[in-house]
Amino acid sequence: MVEEGALLWEPTPEVVRDAKITRYMAWLGRSGDYASLWQWSVDAPAEFWTSIWDYFEVVGERGDGPVISGTMPTAEWFTGSTLNYAANALRRAASDPDRPAMIFRDETGGRRTLTLGELAEEVARVRTGLAGLGVGRGDRVAAYAPNVPETLVAFLATASLGAIWSSCSPDFGAPSVIDRFTQIEPKVLIAVDGYDYNGRRFDRAEVVRDIAAKLPTLVAQVRMSSTDTGAPGAEQAPSGGAVHTLSWAELRGSAGPLTFEPVSFGHPLWIVYSSGTTGLPKPIVHGHGGVVLEHLKALSFHQDLGEEDVFFWYTTTGWMMWNYLIGGLLVGATVVLYDGSATHPGTDTLWRLAAEEKVTYFGTGAPYIVASMKAGLRPGGLTALRGLGSTGSPLPPEGFAWVHDALPEVQLGSFSGGTDVCTGFVGAVPLLPVRAGVIPCRCLGARVESFDPSGTPVVGEVGELVVTAPMPSMPVMFWNDAGGSRYRESYFADYPGVWRHGDWIKILPDGGSVIYGRSDSTLNRGGVRMGTSEFYRVVERFDEIADSLVIDTGQLGQDGRLLLYVTMAEGATLSDELIMGLRRALREGLSPRHVPNEIIVVPGIPRTLSGKKLEVPVRKILLGVPPEKAANLDAMANPEVLSHFTPMTR
Repeated sequence: MVEEGALLWEPTPEVVRDAKITRYMAWLGRSGDYASLWQWSVDAPAEFWTSIWDYFEVVGERGDGPVISGTMPTAEWFTGSTLNYAANALRRAASDPDRPAMIFRDETGGRRTLTLGELAEEVARVRTGLAGLGVGRGDRVAAYAPNVPETLVAFLATASLGAIWSSCSPDFGAPSVIDRFTQIEPKVLIAVDGYDYNGRRFDRAEVVRDIAAKLPTLVAQVRMSSTDTGAPGAEQAPSGGAVHTLSWAELRGSAGPLTFEPVSFGHPLWIVYSSGTTGLPKPIVHGHGGVVLEHLKALSFHQDLGEEDVFFWYTTTGWMMWNYLIGGLLVGATVVLYDGSATHPGTDTLWRLAAEEKVTYFGTGAPYIVASMKAGLRPGGLTALRGLGSTGSPLPPEGFAWVHDALPEVQLGSFSGGTDVCTGFVGAVPLLPVRAGVIPCRCLGARVESFDPSGTPVVGEVGELVVTAPMPSMPVMFWNDAGGSRYRESYFADYPGVWRHGDWIKILPDGGSVIYGRSDSTLNRGGVRMGTSEFYRVVERFDEIADSLVIDTGQLGQDGRLLLYVTMAEGATLSDELIMGLRRALREGLSPRHVPNEIIVVPGIPRTLSGKKLEVPVRKILLGVPPEKAANLDAMANPEVLSHFTPMTR
């Protein structure tokens, strides 16, 4: 096993000199290291966030109101200011129309590009079309669409009008989409008729009909054909009925001016959703200003992105990383959209794409890095790559070590945050070294602490990840949450005035941190509490194990069984020898208390559509809750595997 904290990468003097955060510090006139900059950013939030607005010359009017007023959960930012996300994303289109804005690839071999000028023209056309359908400030536009250029265009057009965007990926089932979109009452639905994934064709026409039938507020439905290139002459959708139906070609059929509706700092930009593993998904609303400032800061200073970069993150439109990826336009980067499977036709698919498109910063989920490690890949041709991002779940130290062995010149940035803030709370920065299993820093402007059960901050100990001061990209509200009670209950019920995120974190004396998984799926064995990521790190280093899930069935005041579910690698079996090896490794690597009572082979580990393991819903099933009540099956990537998890016999 790789020792946690082992030094893997250090920035050269040239990296530090050329880093965008170094230029920012010089502009501020501040000397010192990252730790002192972070401390200033959280001690003087009004000064810090004002500097972000000024440094990036945000397009808008800052006004003369207070930068921050009130406290969490009702803090308000930049009172009296106006701006528009789309105006900032397309600010370079007029002065540099030939600059590459977007590269699109799919698993069937398709490739398209748009310059900034072409993107702006398409946004103007779709803006004109949406306005013609009656879409204006505050109206909702919902999209059931893949990660394709048309989706990006539709979002920017929606934002330019001051309307509110919300999207689901077409791999979501109808009930899951209906649960989301019925809450926000959209005026227009943009939907694709099918998509390709893992070498197969999936027809979604019937699903779209089901979704539309459950949205009584619709005035129009736009059919985005999966074969539609967005050019005139694409197939026409039939018109008629109570809801006006039209094709994408019709929506973009008329040219028009590209103007941007000025909106307040907290005006809703988009609605994203919690994972929805149980109950109705929370419709989380982010504002124009908070997203613009946060993404400018995070992408420029933590990912070190700018106009010379090609930025790719593997995501679907149903995960907040899509919203983060397209934020690359704010800093002038060329964004790469990919629609398809990460591993079709092979595990190296994304690495080959990054090499072919000369990607400079490549982001993915931690499971893809682990899968690449297990497959023994040695990615080649990545001559432009200088940064690799990992998120979605904790990356074990072995994953860190594999990256820096296979790509020694590339800085790995492991980030942890969430849909709730559409960014990372903790992550990397070009000024700091990378150590195995350790996230180098708390992000600028994020006052992250670790609380023990009494609410006391601790260092060097595992505790609850909390944020003790507001951030601009925190939700402006939940949709349809009169009085904000659901919002307060979601984050502020345990520590009044303090955001509890639901992760275990250990903050190190140097400001680095280690994330140990969700705090509501903790292993509590004989009073020893441990995050599940530590368990998976031991189990999944065995080549025979492709994936795993550990569940502690203990309840308050009652010990339970510790069950380990494993999915075997191709050709491997759960032999007595392997069982003994697993038990021995867990005893030695964790403790005798963490040796499972039973090891069970299952064909797959339940995961959400964004790749998170469903520990809490499976635990509920084992304790007797029916699967359909324990988990939202339509929010799962593989609901069929739940049948292999059955209640324990008592």
